[in-house]
Amino acid sequence: MSEQKKQTAGTATNNQLFDKGNYMWMLIGLGVIILGFLLMAGGRSSDPKIFDTKEVYSTTRITIAPLLIIAGFVIEIFAIMKKSKSN
Repeated sequence: MSEQKKQTAGTATNNQLFDKGNYMWMLIGLGVIILGFLLMAGGRSSDPKIFDTKEVYSTTRITIAPLLIIAGFVIEIFAIMKKSKSN
């Protein structure tokens, strides 16, 4: 009976939902999402009174930044669904 309690106590301490690898992938995904939002925000205009379509509708803001955000969410889903090595 005491041996059975020791086995359940040993597995209870090692029964975590995520391991170090999952958290690493989550941080990578979060970094990619933040990078995408920063690229989408862009920089300052030299003159705020002039509307420059080249800056507002640039390839970085319209195409690359949303793709990075979507890639970040895909990485987050992978990090959540990835099985830990201990299980």
